[in-house]
Amino acid sequence: MVTTLLVVVIILAVVFDFINGFHDAANSIATVVSTKVLTPFQAVIWAAAFNFLAFFIIKEHNVAGTVAKTVHEQFITMHVILAGLLAAITWNLITWWFGIPSSSSHTLIGGFAGAGMTNAMFMHSSAIAAINVKPILTIIAYIFLAPFIGLIIAYIITIIILHVCKNARPAMAERWFKALQLVSSAALSYTHGGNDAQKVMGIIYVSLVASKLIPMHAGAENMPEWIPLTCYTAIALGTMSGGWKIVKTMGTKITKVTPLEGVSAETAGAITLFITERLGIPVSTTHTITGSIIGVGLTKRVSAVRWGVTLNLVWAWIITIPISALIAAIVFSIIHFIG
Repeated sequence: MVTTLLVVVIILAVVFDFINGFHDAANSIATVVSTKVLTPFQAVIWAAAFNFLAFFIIKEHNVAGTVAKTVHEQFITMHVILAGLLAAITWNLITWWFGIPSSSSHTLIGGFAGAGMTNAMFMHSSAIAAINVKPILTIIAYIFLAPFIGLIIAYIITIIILHVCKNARPAMAERWFKALQLVSSAALSYTHGGNDAQKVMGIIYVSLVASKLIPMHAGAENMPEWIPLTCYTAIALGTMSGGWKIVKTMGTKITKVTPLEGVSAETAGAITLFITERLGIPVSTTHTITGSIIGVGLTKRVSAVRWGVTLNLVWAWIITIPISALIAAIVFSIIHFIG
């Protein structure tokens, strides 16, 4: 039986996915806008189209499966999922308002885990008993590994391009790389959709598990087709709504980006996201592209990167999971006592 609470949770999950789209739109279009290859309007349409393309190609939902198993099944209730989603939406909107490129992925995972841990304590169990430690530790490790991998790949790609094109005429090279940026931004948008939409798929999947409509052992890869269709649609529509404050931070405040460097950063980000999606690791698109942009900046000189801005971003990354978990704990406690 489909309950009202299940419908509310699914609607909130889709709302979160939409917010994720406009919150993370900056990741795939910041450089292509800052280099004036596309106007902001053209860029969001371009990014949204490739966000949605992932629906037709990605059929193994590895990331969704990981997210679904973040909290052990016996501690998952509809109220846990509701509290996690409300916390994630709250933190996403706060960071969007202040133009902070935090991770929507880690916000969602932190909220889900925080609500699950609080439920475990209300059930007179250990908070740690509620969470699946292995995927949580992997996710935390990739807060630092994903941007570092993006940084290294971007640095290598940029050095190779500079070597290959060292004798090219600057004007011709710029025209070529502006054209190539369309390809690299499309690749990044595709992998962003494929990675981030799956996180919400995982949450909707566990909401069906918690409602006893499907068993957990069925596996996220066998979820009903309407779930991925809905999630890819929501993230694409969210991307079309933009996220201009974060575009400004990502595209101009970390380091000045040329079309060549935009191609390097976006290609590195797309490669990193593709690999982690295949491995089922829910990484942050925000972290990945930020690391890639830094890697590009380092090919010029260390001082080309605005380290003050970068340090502030890192602090935002570190606090996202615990703050989201804390908000979720408070929301779940309120729901628990009211209910």
